[in-house]
Amino acid sequence: MKLAILAVGHKPPVWVAQGCAEYVKRMPRELPLSIVEVKPEPRRSKSREQLLAAEKVRLLTALQGYQRMVILDERGVDLPTLQLADRLARWMRSGGATAFVIGGADGIDETLKLQADEAIRLSSLTLPHALARLILCEQLYRAISIVRNHPYHREG
Repeated sequence: MKLAILAVGHKPPVWVAQGCAEYVKRMPRELPLSIVEVKPEPRRSKSREQLLAAEKVRLLTALQGYQRMVILDERGVDLPTLQLADRLARWMRSGGATAFVIGGADGIDETLKLQADEAIRLSSLTLPHALARLILCEQLYRAISIVRNHPYHREG
């Protein structure tokens, strides 16, 4: 099984890229994680709906080969880390590549949201998209650490 983070946006700050690269490197061979940057639609004089529709086309192209789509959305389910680990273990048992989608500045097209298998949120706080990438990378690493009984995660 493989995991990917599909993120609409420009190149993140160096510290975010370095942090994500560290967690990508730590992932086990049987659960590789990749980060795919999806080009945002130039704003110009386009409506929000036009921007999201154009980004949806790019996301659908990037989603090819993934059997499971999980979107990150402020109205998604608030998953504690242990529940994310349970979901990850379940996905690993059922197989199929999983893509996590982080939308651009205007969010994610509503029709694409309806196609998602799940919607989760990382926080009730508003996070910069680059930081959301880094947090998701860390949480995926933490979740697989829990699944494998690795001491990275400590309950207390």
